[in-house]
Amino acid sequence: MLIESFAALSGIEGLGHGFVPRISTVDVVVEREAAMKRLRPAHGKAIGELGISHSNLWTAEQVHACEIVECRGNPADRHQLGVDGLMTSEQGVYLGIYVADCCAVFLVDIENRACALLHSGKCGTELEIVPQAIERMRSHYGTKPGKLIAQLSPCIRPPWYEIDFAKIIRGQCKASGLASENIHDAGICTAQEVDRYYSYRREKGRTGRMLAVLGWGMKSCSIEQTVVDN
Repeated sequence: MLIESFAALSGIEGLGHGFVPRISTVDVVVEREAAMKRLRPAHGKAIGELGISHSNLWTAEQVHACEIVECRGNPADRHQLGVDGLMTSEQGVYLGIYVADCCAVFLVDIENRACALLHSGKCGTELEIVPQAIERMRSHYGTKPGKLIAQLSPCIRPPWYEIDFAKIIRGQCKASGLASENIHDAGICTAQEVDRYYSYRREKGRTGRMLAVLGWGMKSCSIEQTVVDN
């Protein structure tokens, strides 16, 4: 299965990440719940190919707000939390966020081996979920914003959407103290490339979701990957 990765994160020792784009063999021209049910086996396969046990993956049911949960261990309720941000400093704990047009923001602290994965679309960006996550990483893990790495996933952009929230997120990262050279953006519009990604707006809500995954301690494995440069 094709799993995309980002050049800015691929060379970090011990860090695992992936971005699962459109799966062309799965019909998702249905309502969200049905689409996610159809995608579940393929997403499960992708997680396995990344060397991740499903029992170690936290996922979130995005609610377009700004709550961030710290993920520790393997509690029974680890899946489908009603939040838009996940963060951890535990080895072997993996974070998963679903997006279709909204941006998945990867935050990586190499020094303290901590990370966060955020769902930031129009609402999340307005509520400043990314700056809040950066501050929480600073207070919880001792993260130095100047050394933090941020990676923005493919997301919808003008002219397909009236707000360039990717640009706003980049500005929020810089205002939070991140060095310009550590802020990376795939620069890809999901609505522009619906053969490769799902787009909620262009497909009028009847579509699937991409899966973003991030965590420390990934097992060594061989997978088919496309590296997305910034």
